[in-house]
Amino acid sequence: MLDYELNDIVMMKKQHPCGVNRWKIIRVGADMKIECTGCGHIVMMDRYHFNKRIKKVLEKAADQEA
Repeated sequence: MLDYELNDIVMMKKQHPCGVNRWKIIRVGADMKIECTGCGHIVMMDRYHFNKRIKKVLEKAADQEA
């Protein structure tokens, strides 16, 4: 299982119709909310489906702050 936190940039298995495959996690809980970094579209899904659809973590939030 992947380790992800708020404000991490993740790659999903399928790309967004705008052509970008980078998503920013903007809510963590029982439901996950992610925002497309290309067009700003927001998608909300339950944690089970998020865990099935995530491919890898591209950037950790701690790396962006430092």
